[in-house]
Amino acid sequence: MGGRVFSLETLAATIDARASADGAKSYTRSLLDKGAAHCARKFGEEAVEAIVATCSGDQAQLRAEAGDVLYHLLVMLKARGVTLASVLEELGARTSQSGHQEKASRGAK
Repeated sequence: MGGRVFSLETLAATIDARASADGAKSYTRSLLDKGAAHCARKFGEEAVEAIVATCSGDQAQLRAEAGDVLYHLLVMLKARGVTLASVLEELGARTSQSGHQEKASRGAK
């Protein structure tokens, strides 16, 4: 990437910017125009593709699918008005205890 630092925050900002574009020119906008349920289905499809890539052992394919998963996760969050910052805040709050303790504190699901 030529020294450019890329982050989830960069991706979220790109999604925010493209969300206000014309749906005919922006894939992000076209997804958002179809609604949150459609965005969730796309996220699910990409998650399954990442699982398949994991099971196949193809690292290049897994990297590509993981990128798709992260993109579609952020689009899904955008569709529901949930910011990446709020998700990161949620994760940060969980680090004060072990994963087992945190999961137990949420109750059985």
